[in-house]
Amino acid sequence: MMLSQKIETIVLGEGCFWCSESSFSRLKGVKKVSSGYAGGHLANPTYEQVSNGTTGHAEVIKVEYDPNIIRLDQLLDVFFGTHDPTTLNRQGSDIGEQYRSIILYTSEEQKMAVESYIKNLLNNKIFDKPIVTEVKPLDNFYEAEGYHVHYYEGHAEEPYCRLVISPKLSKLRARFASLIRD
Repeated sequence: MMLSQKIETIVLGEGCFWCSESSFSRLKGVKKVSSGYAGGHLANPTYEQVSNGTTGHAEVIKVEYDPNIIRLDQLLDVFFGTHDPTTLNRQGSDIGEQYRSIILYTSEEQKMAVESYIKNLLNNKIFDKPIVTEVKPLDNFYEAEGYHVHYYEGHAEEPYCRLVISPKLSKLRARFASLIRD
C-alpha cells in the first residue's frame, strides 16, 4: 500500500539563499525549494532592499517536503549541520541581519518540534556557544527575483560558488549521504 503524499512547508534561513537552495534541493522528499525573503516589515522587498539591511528580512528558502519521505527532524539535522547557528547576523563572510539563522514554522506541530530539537542540541552541548537561531511563525514569504533561482547550477564556476557553495555541498554529501537523492 502506498502512503498518500502530504506536502508540508517550512521556511529556513541560514545565510545566503543560494547556498541553502543548493543544499536542500538535493534532499530526498523535498519537492520544491524557493528562494526568497521573510521575517521583515516591508511588503514585496527587492534583493537590493534586503541587501541594504533596512527591511528586517532574512534571505530564506521555502522548503516544500513530503514528511513520509523526509522527516522534519532530518531537515533540521541538515539545517543545523550545514551552517553556524551561533553567529548573530552572520554566516562566514556574509554579514548582516539578512543572513541570520531563522526558522519560520507553518504549524504548531512544527513549532513544538523545532523547539524540542533546539532544546536537545542545547542539552547535549552540540555547539560551544549559545544558539541564536530565531524561531517564529511564518507571516509572509516573498519569492526572490528570477535570476536567483537555481543560482548555483548556472554559476558554479563563479568565485563565490566555488569558494562557498561547492565546499558546503561537499560537506552535505559527506555528512548526509543517506538523505541525498540518487
